[in-house]
Amino acid sequence: MKRILPVIVISQFLCTSVWFAGNAVLSDLIKALHLSPGFLVQLTTAVQMGFICGTLLFAVLALADRFSPSYLFCTSALFAAGTNGLIGIPNLGPAGILSARFLTGFFLAGIYPVGMKIAADHFAEGLGKSLGWLVGALVFGTSLPHLLKTLTLDLDWKTVVFATSGLAIIGGLLIRFFVPDGPHRKKGGVWNVAGLGRSFSIPGFRGAASGYFGHMWELYAFWTFVPVILAHYVNSNPATSLNVSLWSFVVIAVGGVACILAGFCSQRLGPKQIATVALALSGCCCLLSPLMIGTSSLPLLLLFLVCWGMFVVADSPLFSTLVAQNAPATSRGTALTIVNCIGFTITILSIQLLNILSAHLQFNYLFLVLSPGPILGILALWRNR
Repeated sequence: MKRILPVIVISQFLCTSVWFAGNAVLSDLIKALHLSPGFLVQLTTAVQMGFICGTLLFAVLALADRFSPSYLFCTSALFAAGTNGLIGIPNLGPAGILSARFLTGFFLAGIYPVGMKIAADHFAEGLGKSLGWLVGALVFGTSLPHLLKTLTLDLDWKTVVFATSGLAIIGGLLIRFFVPDGPHRKKGGVWNVAGLGRSFSIPGFRGAASGYFGHMWELYAFWTFVPVILAHYVNSNPATSLNVSLWSFVVIAVGGVACILAGFCSQRLGPKQIATVALALSGCCCLLSPLMIGTSSLPLLLLFLVCWGMFVVADSPLFSTLVAQNAPATSRGTALTIVNCIGFTITILSIQLLNILSAHLQFNYLFLVLSPGPILGILALWRNR
């Protein structure tokens, strides 16, 4: 039993490395295919749309509750590895790349929420701490391609793509052979709208889900634009030498540490309390962003982004904990999946809104648009106690 959590965490880390693999090699794709910088938003949106469609289908078919989560995780990981590797095909073209990223996002739906389902089936007690490690692994996995890009500067950009695919294969096989279905798993039946409606009628579930939606309005938009913020500073200060890929990795990866710490703190103070504090601090970062992004001090900007990188995701495992704890046991996997589906739909809206407003707003003020997410999330979380 002691080895179960480490294996789940390592597998989640390895498999989610394919999530931002395309973003990490974006500069090379732009040069190779003569694309515009705006392709970043299209690339991210393709993955998110795939994830949304995948989670929706998984929820409709109740796959995580009807079938072995371990088998489902492994199968999804193998397909995600394959579709991620497609962007390394020569002369694939923009449409082919976007299609490949869509499919990668689709199969990630069988990795992230299903991984949480596996953890919930094994760890009824201390779920907040367990999901803290799990979401921390997701964050580290998401940031990993940026680190790989830094470490492979002298190699072809396809090295990053194929390396992340290889890691996903290893992660899927680890779950398949070393993590059986959990003792708290209760096999569910087919998905039905009424059953899901009953979940949202539970105040604790509704509050946790609403808080999560506010959190998601900010999270992926921030992650997507971290390299853009750093590049903006470099362009505004030409004499500055800054490794954008390395610092993008640091800003995103530090959130993994925050998730783990938040999971431990939730055992003493409760997940709702810690989630509220993290969401409030993240909202403060949104409000302070015009001042900090406009600073001429590089150390101050990096310190601010690192703090924001911690606060923006520290509440994620706690919201997942609250959703899992308040969902009916027989539909826990479906509940986690559909909440993920709605949350990632929201990420597309915020990313696209930032992209549209970037042509009309001064860059320093752009990220004020993210502040309503944390504010409304806090209100919803405590209104539905």
